[in-house]
Amino acid sequence: MVKIGNVEIKGRLVLAPMAGVADAAFRALCMECGAALTYTEMVSAKALMYQDGKTRALLERGKGDAPLSAQIFGSEPEILAAAAVKAHDISHCDIIDINMGCPTGKIVKNGDGSALLRSPELVARIVRAVADASPVPVTVKIRKGWDKGSVNAVEIAQIAEENGAAAIAVHGRTRAQMYSGAADWNIITAVKKAVTIPVIANGDIFEPEDAERILRVTGADLAMIGRGSMGNPWLFTRAAAVLNGEEAPPLPPLAERCDAAVWQFEYAAEMKGERIACLEARKHYNWYLRGVHHATYYKTQIARIETLDDIRRITADIKADLCRG
Repeated sequence: MVKIGNVEIKGRLVLAPMAGVADAAFRALCMECGAALTYTEMVSAKALMYQDGKTRALLERGKGDAPLSAQIFGSEPEILAAAAVKAHDISHCDIIDINMGCPTGKIVKNGDGSALLRSPELVARIVRAVADASPVPVTVKIRKGWDKGSVNAVEIAQIAEENGAAAIAVHGRTRAQMYSGAADWNIITAVKKAVTIPVIANGDIFEPEDAERILRVTGADLAMIGRGSMGNPWLFTRAAAVLNGEEAPPLPPLAERCDAAVWQFEYAAEMKGERIACLEARKHYNWYLRGVHHATYYKTQIARIETLDDIRRITADIKADLCRG
C-alpha cells in the first residue's frame, strides 16, 4: 500500500486529471472499476479566488470519490496557497495537486502548467507556499521538461520534495512533444531514484499490460492512466488483474459498455445539468464506440445529441443493431 502523506492509496492505479474528461461521473465509473485515486479536472487558482461558479462546480465531490485529489493551476505562490485552502473547503479533498505539466498554449502563455518547468526557483516558492497553507498533503504533476534541450524533471522533483511535496507525478514527455511520440519512461526511473517520496508514472498506458510494465520498468509506486481510459474505464479492472498476476479479462459486451455510458451521462446531468452533460456526451459516447464495427451511423447521431432521451434512444438502437448474437 502506498501512502501520500497520511493518505493511504489502496491500489496502484490512478486516474489522471484530464480536463473535459475526469468529471465526477467519469471518476465514479473509474473508481468502481478499480482506480485507487482520482483527480478533479484542473482548476484555475485565480478563477477560484474570484468566486467563479463554473470553477467551483469542477470541485464538487461525487459518488465514490475517495480518495480524491483536487488539482489547481497557476503561477503566483500566494494565490495558489489561498486557492488550495478554498479547493479543500469546497471539495473536502484528501490531497491537493499542483499542475506543472499541462502543455496547452492557453495555459503556458500565462506562465502556468508546464511553463513553470522553466523556473525552478518559482517552483520552489509555489510548492512551499501551498504545502504550508494546505490542510492536506500536496503533490505535484510535472513533465520530463520544457523541450529536449531542457530536460529537468529530476531537478524539479527534488525541489518539490525539498519544499514539502508528498508525491510527484511524472509524464514522460516534454512540453514541446505535447502528446506526440513515445513517453520516455527512463526519466521516470531517474526521478524515482532521486527522491524518497512516492512517484506516480504517467504516459502511454493504453493496454492492461502497459500498467504492469511501467511500474516494473520505472520502479514507480503508482501508475497514472490518462487517455487510455477515455470511454474505457474497464482498463483499470483489466490492468489490476495483470498486476495481480492474472490474465486480463476481456472488455464487457458492447451492451454493457453502452449501459455504463448512459449511467455516466445521467449522473453528469444530475451534477451539471442536462444540456451541458449532453453536449459533453457527444465526445464521450464516441470514445465508448471506438473500435466498434459498423458504428459510423451512430456516431453521426451522437454528434447531434441534445437530451438524455436522445442518448437513451440511440443506445436502444445500438443494442438492437450492433449487439445481436
